[in-house]
Amino acid sequence: MTDKPDIVGTWRLVAAVARDAAGGALPTPFGPRGMGRVVFTTEGRMMAVLCDGRPSLPAGMARDYSSYCGNYTFDGSRLVTRVDAASDPARIGTDQVRDVRFEGDRMILRPPPRPGAGGPEQREITWERIAPD
Repeated sequence: MTDKPDIVGTWRLVAAVARDAAGGALPTPFGPRGMGRVVFTTEGRMMAVLCDGRPSLPAGMARDYSSYCGNYTFDGSRLVTRVDAASDPARIGTDQVRDVRFEGDRMILRPPPRPGAGGPEQREITWERIAPD
């Protein structure tokens, strides 16, 4: 018996937030109607797909989109995925590290801070399980 949370299954995007170094709110990643799925298998494979889910965007605006997959390890509080395919070729061959916490039935993934236009940006992506593996 283990007390490590189980992440195996299919999860849907519930929320994505971004904050600056002082904790101030930044524009919502993947727009006001973000959509996404992440799947974790018992065999240690995962895939994630996220995008701006609006049917149309304002003129001149590019649609936010991100996807990647690979083998993962999870120790109960840290998720590491060795990326072997991605929408951003720079991710291939890298380890994508996420701190993980649970609030009720929701899983919150927190990647390391990323560079932003006004300085470092901290994101949190909240998922809700929709199906077991």
